[in-house]
Amino acid sequence: MLKSAGDLIKEAQRHIECVDVQTAKKIYDTSPDAVIVDVREAHKAEESKLSNSINISRGVLEYDVHKECPDANTVIITHCAGGGRASLAAHSLKQLGYNRVYAITAPFEEIKKVFG
Repeated sequence: MLKSAGDLIKEAQRHIECVDVQTAKKIYDTSPDAVIVDVREAHKAEESKLSNSINISRGVLEYDVHKECPDANTVIITHCAGGGRASLAAHSLKQLGYNRVYAITAPFEEIKKVFG
């Protein structure tokens, strides 16, 4: 049986910590080493991004994340346009060995209002 993207996202979300925007902001504000990773495509991040985020597109995350986050204990908060790719990315990061990973499962505009 074939799985849909939605199936993969639901499966990933069973293994990660999904957070709302307010919880993500509290985690970010209380973790001096926190990194917000925008996993949208680069052209979307160039159009509008969070003031403190870095862009590592979902397609190259596993290759490039170690450059920005060399410590497995870094707090990493992933986001995208709606939460699906952020969830898949957080799951991949957990599989890579990162211990403190969160996925924001909210629309980008809501995230932008809180994070700026």
